[in-house]
Amino acid sequence: MLRIGIVGYGLRINNLIKGEFRALDPDLKVVGVVDPDEKSVRVLMGDSDPDVVFYKSLDQMIRKANLDGLMIGTRCNLHTKYAIEAAKYDVPLYLEKPISVSMSQATALEKAFRKTRCKVIVSFPLRVSPICQLAYRAIQVDKTIGSPEHVHAENHVTYGTVYWEKGYRDFDVTQGLFLQKATHDIDYISYLMGSPVVRVGAMANYGRIFGGKKGENLMCSKCKEQDTCKESPQNRTKNNSMGVREDHLCVFSKACGSPETGMNEDCSSAIMEFASGAHGVYSQVFFSRRDAAARGATVSGYDGTVSFDWYTNELKRVRHHEPFTDVCKADQGLAHFGGDLELASDFFKVIRGKGKSRTPIEVGLASVYTCLAAKESAEKGKFVNVRQVGF
Repeated sequence: MLRIGIVGYGLRINNLIKGEFRALDPDLKVVGVVDPDEKSVRVLMGDSDPDVVFYKSLDQMIRKANLDGLMIGTRCNLHTKYAIEAAKYDVPLYLEKPISVSMSQATALEKAFRKTRCKVIVSFPLRVSPICQLAYRAIQVDKTIGSPEHVHAENHVTYGTVYWEKGYRDFDVTQGLFLQKATHDIDYISYLMGSPVVRVGAMANYGRIFGGKKGENLMCSKCKEQDTCKESPQNRTKNNSMGVREDHLCVFSKACGSPETGMNEDCSSAIMEFASGAHGVYSQVFFSRRDAAARGATVSGYDGTVSFDWYTNELKRVRHHEPFTDVCKADQGLAHFGGDLELASDFFKVIRGKGKSRTPIEVGLASVYTCLAAKESAEKGKFVNVRQVGF
């Protein structure tokens, strides 16, 4: 039986524990939790771990709970604080992304992990998903395209309203969607290219779609425009246009922030230069709906092109100098396209001393530094050099 302790028990951690983690180890037990809202957490946990003990601090839980593994799933701006504390202990750590939301947090985290025995699994499921692994083997192992010289990646998010109708709209917590969303994508892009990003030029649109002047706490049920608003539950249901279909906070509220005070972007793009000399582009769009869903990349070299999309779960390899093209399909229906199951397996292997992390703290830091550079570039309108991890 694996004994797991959790700091910040929310929906993401709950789904992982009850889904992929227990699918691999049904005897896993959550024995300790650090979370100020014990009542809500117990409701979320249900009957799964009735003997769980709530602790006032991470140090207290480490000393008393006899943990095999630790998970951090707090709000994003608190990930670094608890990860720095966790670095003091020799307990394998599963750390949710983004691992930091500011340069001061990221550099402090890097310093904390320079000399530590704490082994980390950063929650980057895209990198370890089966279709990304297949692309990696074609590009970096089999060298089927030659040297990767260009990447074109995209993420058209059909559930993007979550960043304006839930707690994610709090810019002080998210610090924008390069850090909140693109951190996944920047990681897998660098992985496929076999090289870190060294320079970024980025642009973003703020407040052109979401945000506005509606009341800070306005709910759809209290709005006079709910019959005509495309974001009301009844119209989302009628139009099958994605998003939650129960009463929710207004996505056109002034509580979403403003371009002047800070807010999540409607869409954003980045041009990236890699240490290898290659370059690429990445775009993310948060107002897409229905069949506009797309997430994947096209990587090009002189000898060929590899392209894939997680929503279609299809990978295509084109030989540039031979009359052959291969198409490979992956299974559907897996959480984070199968990546969550892979991360759970990695976490258990690290705990049991049977394997190494494929998403260690260094890759989390590299992604954060790139996303921070993209955020700065979009705000200042200039290219920004990316700080490199100094391990």
